[in-house]
Amino acid sequence: MGHRDVVQGTLEMLILKTLALEPMHGYGVATRIEQVSQGVFRVNPGSLLPALARMERAGHVKSEWRASENNRRAKYYALTARGRKALSEESATWNRQVSAIARIMEA
Repeated sequence: MGHRDVVQGTLEMLILKTLALEPMHGYGVATRIEQVSQGVFRVNPGSLLPALARMERAGHVKSEWRASENNRRAKYYALTARGRKALSEESATWNRQVSAIARIMEA
């Protein structure tokens, strides 16, 4: 199976999970998701930035400008308490769905 662009709803859950570890800039988030998924998911900037903006409006993440590793200005995103709550709710829903799909596939 080749590269897949991450599905919208799933993308936000993966971003929340990634930011739960530490604050990061957008490029760092995309890279981490690609690495951890071993290249199965690639996050294209055209969907990442709008997702981060939506999540910020929803109060799930907050952002601030900081110097990045190579001393360029970058917008860093961090999870908020509301974002942490959203992550645990979405994870629970996701786990229920995955096990339901597994039961259907094994039937």
